[in-house]
This record gives sequence, structure tokens and C-alpha cells, in this order.
Amino acid sequence: MSLTAYENEFISNLLSIPSVGGVPEEGAPYGRMPRKALQFFLDEAQKEGFSTGIIDDKVGYVEFGSGSKMIGIVCHLDVVPSGKGWTFEPFAMTVKDDVIYGRGIVDDKGPACASFFAMRDLKNNGFEPQCRIRLILGSDEERTCDCVETYAAKGELPDTAITPDSQYPVIYAEKGILQIKISDSVNTGITANAGNAANMVPNDASLSFNGQAYKGVGKISHAAVPEGGINAIMDLMGKLDPSVIEVSPLLRYISEHIFGKKYADYTGCVIEDDSGFVTANPAILRIDENGEELVIDIRYPVTAKMDDIIAYFRNAISPYGLTVDVRNHMGPLYKKKDTPEIKALTEVWKNNIDRFDGFQESYRTEFISPIATGGGTYARHMPNTIAFGIMCPWQEDQCHRADEHMTVNDFEANKKVLTEAIVALSAL
Repeated sequence: MSLTAYENEFISNLLSIPSVGGVPEEGAPYGRMPRKALQFFLDEAQKEGFSTGIIDDKVGYVEFGSGSKMIGIVCHLDVVPSGKGWTFEPFAMTVKDDVIYGRGIVDDKGPACASFFAMRDLKNNGFEPQCRIRLILGSDEERTCDCVETYAAKGELPDTAITPDSQYPVIYAEKGILQIKISDSVNTGITANAGNAANMVPNDASLSFNGQAYKGVGKISHAAVPEGGINAIMDLMGKLDPSVIEVSPLLRYISEHIFGKKYADYTGCVIEDDSGFVTANPAILRIDENGEELVIDIRYPVTAKMDDIIAYFRNAISPYGLTVDVRNHMGPLYKKKDTPEIKALTEVWKNNIDRFDGFQESYRTEFISPIATGGGTYARHMPNTIAFGIMCPWQEDQCHRADEHMTVNDFEANKKVLTEAIVALSAL
């Protein structure tokens, strides 16, 4: 199986745009590169005969079909920073041994492309749905989701939508996402730096004090699955001389409350429910003459409460003279498993499960029921939206990692699944 010349060129051009969120500019509220990626996509869709639109330079859409009913597919074109550890150029498309490499091929430019190609094939093959099919394209999902919130406030809401920005099978529950900042304004004489984004496990950390330099090394992973990576901040902590830790209130807190501890031990969240247990990722560390700060990304079960977690942290950091602030919060999401939409999507997945690399017959019973996730998707921000795909549950999560990749076979399998999902949802 191989990409068509059209698909190859489209994906290559999109991956080459380093659409990491940047400084707002006139006409580019999330920075020039996310806006460039959005404009590229809309321009190409227009050439293919699709209707397009854009709202506040933040979010665009591509549409075909007619009628009052609308089926949506919600994707994003912004990406996280490349980070270190790449074998291939991050912001380019590299195909080697039938594997596509590049930042965003999984999260979420690849799914956006597969969705568009599915729509293009259906349209070109004469499919006439009794509704409109609209691909909604955000450009700031990795930071704020303000893009899709703008669409929800100002755009036409889909009757039913999917967001292929998670994993298979269908996602019925998403944990709460809480990002906190623990900080003080103490000048300790220490300089430390680690992490680029709250939703990434940091793979590089450095600290210097009194002429001594320390280095922490890790492995990037998505904050929703911190166990899939190695946290460079924790690696750094294990190498520090106790005399260095003693100088810093923040480092003392990390050493005594986080280092070597389980997630529940330092978040205070001992609840485990249908959506799973709490996870936490110490993501960003900054220490300089202006003070100290640590950003932690926490994914908590749907029945837990954010206020309880914050209260636990406030109590734990009080003896150190530290403060805690909520940096970002998205409440949990829960949908019933027996809705017609979830049932239809589950059937589409079951019919195509054997198309994906690594499939084994036992997976037909092991991986067919709707699941919960610690990942955050547009489903929290766009009414009537369900997370569906695109990573297989038996495969290693590639989101936010170095050498992010997807096989050509899996890309085409995802396109087939999305094609059938469009047809199935259109018929409901």
C-alpha cells in the first residue's frame, strides 16, 4: 500500500510548516506558523472544490454536501515543539521503509489529512450524503483550545462530530486535566531549566550552582501517559548534591514530596474509577534570579474534584513558602456507551481492526469496547463530539515524541476508517 502522489505532496507540504504556537500578530492570533498551516489547508481544499470558511483567523472549515444536518470532524493543525532526540528532520516529511516521520503526522496533522482525503474520495466518487460533512480545523489545541471554543461560540455546531486525536476504540470518558504552577520569588543563586510544554514529559534538564553543572536526561512522552517516558527533571533530582537541594525551597519540596513517589502520593488523589487513576507530569522547571517555578500536568479521574487536589497541594507546599496557581484546567468528560453514535463508531472500528499493523486475532475481543483516556481532546470544547482514533491500543503512543511516526499502511487504514465513519454517521 502506498500514498498517492496527491496525498504525498499534500502531507509533505503541511508537515514542513513548523506550526508551533507563537507570538500573536495581526491576522495570526496564535502566531504566523499555525495561521500559515491553516491557510495552506483551506487553499488546497478550495482547489478541490470544497466550500471553506474561517472564523477570527483562529479556526477554519472545509465542507461538502447539503442539508440542515451536519456531521463534523474536528482536527488541529498546530503542533508541540520538536524537542530533542530526532533521527529525522522534525518539520519535514520523511518516508523510510514505508513509515512516515514528521512532527504532527500522528498529532494531529496526519489525522486532518486522512479526514480530508476521505472526504475528497467520497466527493469525487459521487457520494451524496443527506447532510453536510464539515472538517473543522483548529490551530491552538496544544496550548489553549481557544480556537475551537471560538468556533463553538461563533460557528455552526455539528449535530454529531468525531475528533481523530486520541486512540481506538471509541472514547467515552476523558479525565480532567489540571495544570498547576508551584512557585516563589526567592533568588537562590541557582539556574535551572527543563521542559518546553506542560503536556510533554521533558527529556532534557540542566542546573548550575556555584560553578557546578548538573544534567538530567529523559525520554519524551505525552503527559497523558507519563509512564511511557522518562522525566528529565526527576533524573536531574537524583544527581543533585544534597547541599544544592537545601538552598532551594522548590527543590526541597520536589525532593521530599515528588521524587520517587507515586502519583497519588503527591497529588492527594487516591480515587480510581471507570476512567482510571490519577497521573501527573512535572513538566517545566525554571529557576533564576527572579524566583523558582515548577509546572505539573495532572490527569485526574472523572469522579475526582479539582478543588480537592489544589487543597492538597496548598497544604503540602505551605511549609516551604511556595504558592500554587492554576495554570490551565479542563474538566472531565463522560458520555454513555450506548448512544447510537458510539455504537456506530464501535462497529466501524470492529470492521476494520485487522487492517492495522501489529493486529492479532485476540484483539478482536480485547480491544473492541469503548474506553476512557487521560488525553484531552476537542470533545471537551465542541458539543456533540466524540474522540475516535487514530492510534491503535496495542501500539506505542507517538504523540509529542521524537521521531513521531505512522506507517503508510496505518495512514491508509485510518483513511478507510474515517471514510466509513462519515458514511455511518451520515445515515443516523
